[in-house]
Amino acid sequence: MKKYRCETYSCGYVYDPAKGDPDNEIPPGTAFQDLPELWRCPTCETTAEYFSEEDE
Repeated sequence: MKKYRCETYSCGYVYDPAKGDPDNEIPPGTAFQDLPELWRCPTCETTAEYFSEEDE
């Protein structure tokens, strides 16, 4: 599964589906497209629409 990077300001948080987001109860193996609608970046709290797919 692809990783996604937060593109707001200087945040740079990377959502890695292999790790999930344990601080927000998102289990490992959860694809970015399957995140809950209300999920926010755990670093800057922006919405998922400000994330872009990382090049591999």
